[in-house]
Amino acid sequence: MRILLLSNQPERTTRLLMFKATLESQGQDVIVPQFSSKGWLQIAREARQVLQKERPDAVHLFNVPDIIFHGLGKLKGSCYKKLIYDYRSPWGVELQMSFGPLARPAGEYFERELAREADVITAVNRPLADKVRSYVSGMDKPLFIVNNYPAHSFLEKSRAAALSDLANERPIVFMGRISRQEGISNLLRLIEKIPEQTFWIIGDGPFSRWYLRKLPKNARFFGWQPHDKVAGLISQARICLIPHSESLLTPYATDKSVWKLNEYLLLGKTVVASGVTTEEKRKNLVVVKAEQLEEAVRENLMHEPEKLLAEDYRFWERNDQIIRKVYESL
Repeated sequence: MRILLLSNQPERTTRLLMFKATLESQGQDVIVPQFSSKGWLQIAREARQVLQKERPDAVHLFNVPDIIFHGLGKLKGSCYKKLIYDYRSPWGVELQMSFGPLARPAGEYFERELAREADVITAVNRPLADKVRSYVSGMDKPLFIVNNYPAHSFLEKSRAAALSDLANERPIVFMGRISRQEGISNLLRLIEKIPEQTFWIIGDGPFSRWYLRKLPKNARFFGWQPHDKVAGLISQARICLIPHSESLLTPYATDKSVWKLNEYLLLGKTVVASGVTTEEKRKNLVVVKAEQLEEAVRENLMHEPEKLLAEDYRFWERNDQIIRKVYESL
């Protein structure tokens, strides 16, 4: 089967690339296009050109922003045979947070369009599966949940040495985009409230220099780091942080969908998180309200994380059979 994996930035969409590796290991012929621009209109035009040229058996679309692929269903039959819609983020809810309540119905219009045009739907966790299922109520569409867990290789990479000159540090680690959405304000307040602890900030963002212009002396900013190196840096952490504020997105950000949360847990680290929801009890995961972050961090600094048993590990490879069933259902 020739499968085209589609998103607005395919080369930077982690979930798409994880699917690619699994599908190729299962013997599928996988196509991942690259676009010349990040502009939505240009991506929309080039995506249609790729479909007309490649004419794949199936298109697996990884959503957000859904408006880019408006009308994609009309090309089914002429440019491709089957459509799989991967619902990994509630774009309508994101629009509401940015532009107000009136923006949400507009975003959900395009989500609903793609869900109804799809032959099969995949979702990243149960809350998102329930939401996208409401768009196709009464329609008999196969729906599969494929959770965001790290590959087994991520655990192997963590055994590689981190920075040798920092090997003796056991910092509190934040990894992610330096942005309001990922809790940079909560993080900076925490750094100031716990001056006796070293913090590492791994990641970047368009306004990182502005946010970190008065970074306290007990914090070290690494900027963006390649994924291979990230595993080694996390392995040195005493505690890992997800300091999000509670928002409309909180019910949809769960322990089965947040990549970095699962990477932290896979390496046996204590994770103190806010602004996320738990679907199952996970060893070493502490979820609190944003205003309770300092208390939770201080308390967990006093304890070592519990040792992981075989049943505590969550690897992407456990999705292999589910992904196989997704394509068999076509």
